[in-house]
Amino acid sequence: MADTSGAGDRSEGSDRGAAVHGPGNRVRAVGRAVPVWGWPAGITLLTNLIGIGQAQPWRDELATWSAATRPVGDLVRMAGTIDAVTAPYYLLMHGWLAGAGNSPTALRLPSALAVAGAAGLTAALGDRLFGPRAGLLAGLLFAALPGTSRYGQEARPYALAALLAVLATLQLVAALYRPAPSRWAAYAATVAALGLTHLLALGLLAGHGVAVLVARRQPTTATWRREAVRWLLTLLPAAALVTPLALLARTQHSRQLDWVDRARLADLAALPGGLTQSGVVGGLLVGLAALGAARGGRRAVLPAACLLAPVLLLFVAGRYVPLWVPRYLALTVPFACLLAGAALAGVRLPAGLAVVALAGLLGLPDQAGIRRTHDWPRTAQVDYRGAARIIENGQQASDGVVWSPRDGPLLLDVGTAYHLGSRRPRDVLVVRDQRQRADLWADECDQPAGCLAGVERVWLVVAGRHDDPPAAVPGAKGAALRDGYAVRQVWHRPGLTIALLSR
Repeated sequence: MADTSGAGDRSEGSDRGAAVHGPGNRVRAVGRAVPVWGWPAGITLLTNLIGIGQAQPWRDELATWSAATRPVGDLVRMAGTIDAVTAPYYLLMHGWLAGAGNSPTALRLPSALAVAGAAGLTAALGDRLFGPRAGLLAGLLFAALPGTSRYGQEARPYALAALLAVLATLQLVAALYRPAPSRWAAYAATVAALGLTHLLALGLLAGHGVAVLVARRQPTTATWRREAVRWLLTLLPAAALVTPLALLARTQHSRQLDWVDRARLADLAALPGGLTQSGVVGGLLVGLAALGAARGGRRAVLPAACLLAPVLLLFVAGRYVPLWVPRYLALTVPFACLLAGAALAGVRLPAGLAVVALAGLLGLPDQAGIRRTHDWPRTAQVDYRGAARIIENGQQASDGVVWSPRDGPLLLDVGTAYHLGSRRPRDVLVVRDQRQRADLWADECDQPAGCLAGVERVWLVVAGRHDDPPAAVPGAKGAALRDGYAVRQVWHRPGLTIALLSR
């Protein structure tokens, strides 16, 4: 990567007459000039809009909805208790949902726009590093991956982190090739936004550091030191902004990630399939990326470092501290696509497009599964919407509702409430709700039998499939339901059992 711009004297053989190199580079198609980023961005957006509202929000998206629909003051208080690392994203979504509404499509549209932007920027960065054909194929490959739809149709910060990661890298290339205070300032601002969006995404900076070491245009110690120092100084404002968030998040780690195991070597092997949401497509991407890294020479150092550094850092840290969650590395996928684009640029454009189409075809079953449910494994779907419909169709004004478990990761009360809205029955056992507790769970009364007094009918929502739902409820709550009520009707929905109880 002797010249990070990749501009100037690049040549792509048979593509010489089809593209004009340099700034403002365009790929000519069907007689019209189309920006190299145009097709990837447009196709990615179209792909992600298809069926965007079909799968019901899963528990992580329900957490986004629960947090983002609170008043700002309550949202700030919640950041002091849990999910501090996600609080800036929740605040962004708070403003968005205030105008767009709470439908699944509204929840996910910012992510769809983010992955479309990431696809376009991936193509633009590929153009700068390897030429227009490589950029085009890299962006189109990113569009074809099932994982792009997975994170582009999810109300979580991973799509936005991918967008900011590619944007920051593109800005770094521009600043190294033609330094200017405005370019370094733009890079610093994007890095700060990346850290606020997804704290662990800052592992990308290790890859940027490698790029700074090898990107100097003059092989002198003075030049290297000057560029390295300038890069480090540029990061200081971002570090000052992100550090308080990191310190707060550290105090919440044991509660935030108590479900995560320490990383194992087998997790590295499973990572490509996890990120692309398809084992076979992940394998194809890894093979193409390895070929592109070998073919790209020094120009491949930047995308290779941005791909490998976050993975290795999170894996090493995850060996000692429970941190290894594959989706935290979704921002590395565009850089794998860049390397794959470099590999495909060595063949004629129709052949490269055929490989992209093959990746899309291989991922079709997973694309369909993503639009059916976001739960994993996909057979472990939790049908909050089905439970809400049963309650809505059969409830009476004086009914109450009880959930079990109330403190688990499934967020049964939040999921049912999302679909019922203001039509939900009275939560008869709650004494402190999620807003009052400043987290995602609620406190229930210590004497359930007393709190249930005077309630003639109760809707019981229990996780799992049970023929006798009250028997599946532990402790005093279960005893109060069994002693005071009889089961009138039971419904089973994926992942849930719903029962109507009456005195």
